[in-house]
Parts: sequence; C-alpha cells; structure tokens
Amino acid sequence: MRRSLSLALAAAALAVTALPSSSAAATTPPGALRWGPCPEGAAAPRLECATLRVPLDYRHPDGRRIEVAVSRLASEKPSQRRGVLLTNPGGPGGSGLLYPAVLAASGLPQKVLDSYDIIGFDPRGVGHSTPVTCDLTQEQQWRGNFPPYAHTAADVTRAAGPARKIAEQCDSSRTAWMLPHTTTANTARDMDRIRTALGEPRLSYLGASYGSYLGAVYTTLYPRRGDRIVLDSNMGPGGYDITAMRLFARGLEDRFPDFAAFAVAHPEYGLGSTTQQIRAKFFELADRLDAKPQQDVDGTAFRAHTFELLYTDGSMPRLAEFWQAADTGAQLPLPEPPADLENLMASRFAVVCGDSRWPRTIRAYRRNVVVDRLRYPMLGGSTASINPCAFWPRKRTEPPVRITDRGPSTVLMLQNERDPGTPLAGARELRRAFGGRATLVTADQGGHGVYPYGRNACANDAATTFLTTGERPARDLACAARPVK
Repeated sequence: MRRSLSLALAAAALAVTALPSSSAAATTPPGALRWGPCPEGAAAPRLECATLRVPLDYRHPDGRRIEVAVSRLASEKPSQRRGVLLTNPGGPGGSGLLYPAVLAASGLPQKVLDSYDIIGFDPRGVGHSTPVTCDLTQEQQWRGNFPPYAHTAADVTRAAGPARKIAEQCDSSRTAWMLPHTTTANTARDMDRIRTALGEPRLSYLGASYGSYLGAVYTTLYPRRGDRIVLDSNMGPGGYDITAMRLFARGLEDRFPDFAAFAVAHPEYGLGSTTQQIRAKFFELADRLDAKPQQDVDGTAFRAHTFELLYTDGSMPRLAEFWQAADTGAQLPLPEPPADLENLMASRFAVVCGDSRWPRTIRAYRRNVVVDRLRYPMLGGSTASINPCAFWPRKRTEPPVRITDRGPSTVLMLQNERDPGTPLAGARELRRAFGGRATLVTADQGGHGVYPYGRNACANDAATTFLTTGERPARDLACAARPVK
C-alpha cells in the first residue's frame, strides 16, 4: 500500500474513538445537560462532559434524534464569568471534545479562562457524537481526501474510479441515513441547541480553520445570538468547497519560502544553499518517489507530508529530516495515523461533499488540473483533481448558507499572511462577504493558527482584548512580525 497522508491529519491529534454505550458521559433529554466524567480519550483535569440529543433533520424537529457530545471547562471565577465560549478546532471530521483543555494548556490567557466557561463538542457525525462511517479500507483512509498528483489527463481519469467507489460506500453504509443531514448548517443549529441547553441568551465563539466557516455560518443563521465571534485561520465564504480545495495549492506556494529559508540556514540537512535549490529539490524528490516509492511513500505522499508539516514553524526540523531521509534513502520518519481515521475521513467526506455542489464530470477536473498544475505546480495537480465529492449522492436538504453583511458587527477575524491550510486569499474573500460585520487582523508570519498559540503579540492581544472587553481594532489591522515575549 502506498501512503498518501490525508489533509485531514492536520487535525488528527484531536481525533478520538467513538463513545461506547457504557461511557460515563451522561445522556440527557433535549434541553438539559447533566455533567459527568469525560469518556476515555477525552478526559482532562476539570473537564466535564455530557450528551445532548438534537434533531437529525431540523425541518422535522420532533423526528429522529442523534447525539452530540459536549464538554465544559468551567470558569473558576464566577464573579468574573460573563458567559460561554463555544470552540471548534477545525476539520471537518476533527473531534472538539478535548479542545477546551487543549486551549487552556496551549496558553489561552487566564483572564479569558476566568471570563467564560469554555465549551467543546464533537460535531454531528464525529467521534463521541453519533458517528458516521463509510466502511473505508486502510488504503481508502490514506488516499481518499488527497487525490494522486495528476501529471496528465489520463491520471485524472484513473483517479475517478477509486473516488467513485468511496462515494458509493458512503451512500450504502449503515449510517447513510445521516449523510444528507451531516452539514455545516446543521452543526451550527446544533450549536444553538447547546446554547439553549446551557441556559445562555447568547454565546461567544472561537473557531479555527474549518471552525472559522462553522462560526461564520452560525453568526449568519443566528446573527443576534452571537456575542463575541473570533474566527481564526479563515476559509473563504464558500467553506470547504472546490475553491477551498484548490486553494491548498496556493497555500503551499505562499508558505514554502519560509521552509526554503530555514533549509538554507541549516546546511547540515544538505538540501541546498539557495531558495532556488531548495525548490528544485522538492520537485526532484517528488519525481523520484513517483518513479520508485520508498516505504510506500510516493510523490503524492511526499507533497502531502511537506504541506502538512508546514502548518507550524516547529515542524520545520522534522520536515527537513523527512526530506533528508528521502534524499539519502534512509528510514523515513512517518507519523502514526490517528486512532479512528475511518470516522475522521467519513465525517469529513459527509460535510465537504454535502455542503456544496461539486463538478460531476471528469472533464471539469481535467481542465482544473491543467490550470492549477501551471499556476501552483507543487500541489495543484493533486488538489485540483477528482475526489469522491464528484460522485456524491445528489440528495440535498438545503443550499449552502450564504455569508452576508446582515447582522451586528461582532466578528473578529485572525489570519496569518502565509497560511498553507487557509490562505490569506480566502480570508480576504470572507472579510468582503462580512462587510461591516467583521474586522480582520493579519499577522506577518507563516503557519496555520494564530490564537492562542500564535507567535504574534499584536494579533494575540487583539483577540484577548476583544474576548474580555468587547473592544476590537477600529479598522482592519496588519500586525508586523513581532514575537510574543
């Protein structure tokens, strides 16, 4: 089996296994939450968990119900508490149950922790909530969301068969009844049910990556029920649609110069002495691994792993070691897959393919590949190619939510300038869609994720000030490269 590290692995550290029926998390009737210990895999000091029953189909609110697992890291300063801060770490497909504890351990300022009960949840279809499956094989789990790099039109045609097979498996799985309802809009409706169950008139929100789109949809559907909305590492206004998938290729091109500069500054890896040589080495290694895979890693896997390790500056030494091993034929340092990659990928497909319409002809993907392979040759031949969404069941319960400027000005957007996963170009489109509702803070740095583990004091301070006082910058703010002290 040739490995192709899926884009979903960026959120893999937060993926957890499905909740067994004997779990200690309490199941409660609609409208109530009974807090208890968190299930195995999501336990952390002071973190409490519960389960909320929500409608499968909000057009029929009294019909079939599914479960949504919820967590809480309660404020220890009741006199300073102003409400709840609902959170989402991204995905789609990533668990968020442990995320409040992750944020606290990652430097979420104490005055934010004092001001809110930090709320996490597993979105519908994910992990400890009622999970979906596509009965994916191990090969499909690794291959499914990252199409093989298409060098020719024939490569796109060859990729269509495996992509169609995944779509057919999802549509025939034991959880196929959930697919039309496992959407971002319904997850946003679940969030409002969580707000009601918590007894809160409004909620604040902190969401990153795909969580930025989820927050944008929530504040569009419920503009008067959001308090302070922070969207970090922003997708475009279409969410995880074909535009977002193709933007990954631009994101790699935006971010790659940071790694090239790192490699030049560390000649011990032997990757080149100029940025041009580092870029040439990328294509050399990708072509070599396409011709002769190493440890089941081919050129597509090499491109994907490079992309994923550019999410953080701290991963650059690991990326340089990976390249060095590929160059010398040594043992490749590869990560272990998450414990439940099948559910992560199945729930990801459900949302990505179900949220929006994708082209349904192979010819359309061939055209896209020709364009993106020229514009963004490092990754464009992959991210523009065909995937299971091209063959997704046509059942749709509603059109995508259109993000607009209607509603109060309660949104703060945070964005790195050189973000591989959610490029600045998409964030600017979302900012335009929000109009006067939002203020955008950009940070002159690379990587995926700004707050609270970002390295820019200007951007961090803007987010903390907004969450604790409600004050935002008077206008869009560009933060120079300035590290946190």
